[in-house]
Amino acid sequence: MIELRNEQLIVRCPAVHERAELRIDFQRTLRIPDDGRQYPLPAGLGRFPLRHVDDFARRVPERWLEHGGVMMPMYQSEALWLHFSGSYPFALKVATGRIDAVTGKGWTNGLHRRPQDYLVTPPQPWLDGYCVEKGVIRQFVAMPLGSGYSAEEQITGAAEHGGIQIVAYPMRHEAYEERFGGRAWEAEGLALGMPTSKLMRRASAKFDMGLAPGGRMKQEIYRDRYDFDDWDQDCASRCFVHLANSLAWRAITGQEPPTTPLTAREYREHHIPWFDYYAERQQAVHGSSILDKLKSVVQVGHDKGDLPLPDNESIPADEVVELRSGLKEGQVREGSF
Repeated sequence: MIELRNEQLIVRCPAVHERAELRIDFQRTLRIPDDGRQYPLPAGLGRFPLRHVDDFARRVPERWLEHGGVMMPMYQSEALWLHFSGSYPFALKVATGRIDAVTGKGWTNGLHRRPQDYLVTPPQPWLDGYCVEKGVIRQFVAMPLGSGYSAEEQITGAAEHGGIQIVAYPMRHEAYEERFGGRAWEAEGLALGMPTSKLMRRASAKFDMGLAPGGRMKQEIYRDRYDFDDWDQDCASRCFVHLANSLAWRAITGQEPPTTPLTAREYREHHIPWFDYYAERQQAVHGSSILDKLKSVVQVGHDKGDLPLPDNESIPADEVVELRSGLKEGQVREGSF
């Protein structure tokens, strides 16, 4: 079951375990320069607003009602990242336009290990884009569906779905109890070892927006270290997140979308930090050769003779904060000696 509360998707599976809960929110962030360089993680600049599609049934496209789910506003060329929180382990599939963000393959039901087509949270605290190689993603950037930029269009040749698709599978009750039992603090220790407040620092006429690959960013997608049978694939919770451009959002909801995002120059002028994230004892997947072959927004624009990304100037990432996971607050990390 997925609920929408306080601009968060909340996945609960009480039939599996009383602790089985996962929270997902969608963070506004800097669109990093699409210049071929590799950047650290930009900060979260606040949650995108989320609304039930069914609450606006008379104003949204019929296809949105078929998919159900929620909707959120994005400006053209705006970037986002997904933030995951909770101590109970979940296997999470994330796709854009029904293209898996980890493997680049078309949507299939269920989990697959070879190649791994899902995230495990914890320890995965967030996802900023498409996994193009080991330790590198290309940032999620919103572009009008049908304009040829999205990952969906580049891979399938069609602009059919758009949006973001999420399916969450909890760890089986027996597997959780066997691994953690009454020692729930061990599972919690896998989550990001820092207070949430600090982590959070971290016009087309068409309705639909899709996500396209933008700039390169340092980020690892962690291998599943659990047994494959630990995941309860009979208890799936899924949600379709529709992306509406700012004009469509006003027309549908009567509400103003958030203010336009910061440019890279404004980000630096405000001394907003970047982040490097290190997860102790985690191994990263190798990345997708399918996704690595995608053209970035700038590259597609060059081929089309367009300039799709305003304010795409390179900037130095000169204020970087190091984050580490796997440690409880106040815990001393053991080194080798």
